[in-house]
Amino acid sequence: MRDFDADVVIVGAGPTGLMLAGELGLAGVRAVVLERLAEPMRQSRALGFSARAIEEFDQRGLLPRFGDLQTIPFGHFGGLPIDYRVIEGGSYGARGKPQSLTEGVLAGWAAEQGAEVRRECEVTGLTCDDDGVEVDVVTPAGGERLRARYVAGCDGARSAVRRSIGVGFPGTDPAIELWFADVAGCDLRPRFSGERVPGGMVMVLPLGPGINRVILHERAGTRRGDGAPDFAEIAAAWNRLTGEDIGGATPLWTSWTTDASRQAAEYRRGRVFLLGDAAHIHLPIGAQGMSAGVGDAVNLGWKLGAAINGHAPADLLDTYHTERHPVGARILANTLAQRILYLGGDEMDPMRAVMTELLAYEDVQRLLVGMVTGLDIRYDVGPGDHPLLGRRLPDTELTGDFAPSGTVRALRLLNAGRGVVLDLAGDDEVRAAAAPWADRIEVVTTESRPHGALADVEAALVRPDGYIAWIGSGATSPGATGSGGTGAAGLPEALTRWFGRPHEGHHGVTPAAAGARP
Repeated sequence: MRDFDADVVIVGAGPTGLMLAGELGLAGVRAVVLERLAEPMRQSRALGFSARAIEEFDQRGLLPRFGDLQTIPFGHFGGLPIDYRVIEGGSYGARGKPQSLTEGVLAGWAAEQGAEVRRECEVTGLTCDDDGVEVDVVTPAGGERLRARYVAGCDGARSAVRRSIGVGFPGTDPAIELWFADVAGCDLRPRFSGERVPGGMVMVLPLGPGINRVILHERAGTRRGDGAPDFAEIAAAWNRLTGEDIGGATPLWTSWTTDASRQAAEYRRGRVFLLGDAAHIHLPIGAQGMSAGVGDAVNLGWKLGAAINGHAPADLLDTYHTERHPVGARILANTLAQRILYLGGDEMDPMRAVMTELLAYEDVQRLLVGMVTGLDIRYDVGPGDHPLLGRRLPDTELTGDFAPSGTVRALRLLNAGRGVVLDLAGDDEVRAAAAPWADRIEVVTTESRPHGALADVEAALVRPDGYIAWIGSGATSPGATGSGGTGAAGLPEALTRWFGRPHEGHHGVTPAAAGARP
């Protein structure tokens, strides 16, 4: 059997593939990224990323690389306005951060973690066996074959990886189109959340001095089926919808998209994984597409790292599909619902009226904001009923010797991509129970109990992706077992489930020290 050329071959150097490369690098895993294009994309459909993606970048210390980061407090659901600050950390996403900038930031970070990006490399096929994957690649110098332990398909809606392994991509065919143009020298009033007009919808997003992005949907327009419209077509449609003449503006870029909604039937098949647009496509609303791909990468990266480093539990890699497939399905559902509300004609007015009444209730607002931002994702991490179990770590201020200035935000504890046990009550049993896993987690003891969402939590196990996998708290229901309870009860089991058994020489701790029940 030939040697491996890489631990993981990642196909596609977009934000998803580059985020995965960086995540793998944090775990000490050799990643090679193959990209068909000779140069990074200069134009971007995506102009920001979601509130959850902001947190995921913050977890890795990447936010300062994006420069001044402003968020959008107000957004919409299907064109109906909502104040996204109704939930903690809520926003409609980062403002004015094009995908090209995101790719540049992630490419630099991935390179720092040891990833290698090879351009003008087109994958034409895969062959899997029990030990690895052979990847057929066409390069300017000819064909070659790479061997890796695993392959990650981050290569878009027409994924060659997905086709090669025969995974289905069921869903709905396109029914509508959106047209885009970046134009200079055209004075237009902003329409940030879009505006329904007779015959369709129009949107204007300022991109800089004298430059705007116009987006339109014309219900009676002719579907092109393939290829971007030229600017003359866009200008004519804009005039029909708004009465405004933009024909004299200078076009910088044109593009288009559809409402095709599809999801891979399997996110994992053996040693091959699908992420980002290779796993799910939908109408671009609410910065959910690119952000979902980043979330896929953050979920899978540490798990692949654990498998390659030899300490992953047997079923850990399967949790990538079981956790992320429902997230993708929910995005497809909400974007299709928004499309009907947003882009439908007058026949949808009764539904808009009902939705407007519902949006007067804060619980409804919180539900929809959590759905669109990804801030309400909850994974099944095992028994226990604490409201934070399976959810993202709140970004609370923590105090202790681990913080150079005395305090640190909780998300910064995840910069190294390792699991974290938070000892929030100075509990010797918690630290003793976690000690055998010191090669793969950090234990952080605070000087005082935090405020806010963690106020009733005595200890917590946080996975490298920022989700809480175990809670030690006095606030669980009477009789609750497993992940709930006080002290260190259940912590060794949770550590074993997510981080594998300790290496030889670490025999765990006594039942009394672990808080185990007899």
